[in-house]
Amino acid sequence: MPGTRKHAPHNATTARKRNRDSQVSLLPSCDMIQEYAQAPPATNLLSSKIRGMTNETATFRGWKKLPDNRIGHALFSLGMIARVPYFGTVAPNVVRLEPGVCEVTAPKWFGIHNHIGTFHAIAACNLAEVAMGMLSEATVPTTHRWIPKAMNVQYLAKAESGLRAVAQLPEVPDFGAITEGRDLVVPVSIYDKQGVEVVHADITTWVTPK
Repeated sequence: MPGTRKHAPHNATTARKRNRDSQVSLLPSCDMIQEYAQAPPATNLLSSKIRGMTNETATFRGWKKLPDNRIGHALFSLGMIARVPYFGTVAPNVVRLEPGVCEVTAPKWFGIHNHIGTFHAIAACNLAEVAMGMLSEATVPTTHRWIPKAMNVQYLAKAESGLRAVAQLPEVPDFGAITEGRDLVVPVSIYDKQGVEVVHADITTWVTPK
């Protein structure tokens, strides 16, 4: 009849042929197989990321979990003092922490005064060790251990205010290459409220693989 469409006859043989054609088109080509074989396994990438995370110390993970503000800094610093009570004598407040860098402040209060009413030299050394210790915790992975070995201190000027200690490595070492014990010197500059460096300490740590 005019206007009537003619449909191709449908039978089981035609349906099976269509199914075979669609299945064949879904099979990967040789190029696709080769490309897949050369790609790095996803599990290896994931394992690498997990290893990087688990190599961070509990101290540094704790810092990253807290908010980067006064409350977070205070909570972290209180936890640090609970673990190392002697640090509490200078009332330290960690304000910056990342691999290779740590910044800590300390107020000037009567408990750290010397006989002339300035920041006691040994209290400043304590502050320098706080900065060095937290830097080491954020930098040295759990595959290695560290311990202070020596301290060389220069008293450059009177410390008549609260202080700010900045520990910073020139570069973060490749700990994977440290297969035996080696020295790692951590420079610490301590500034007064006017930005004048009043104390400088070079603290040598001994780093060894576990």
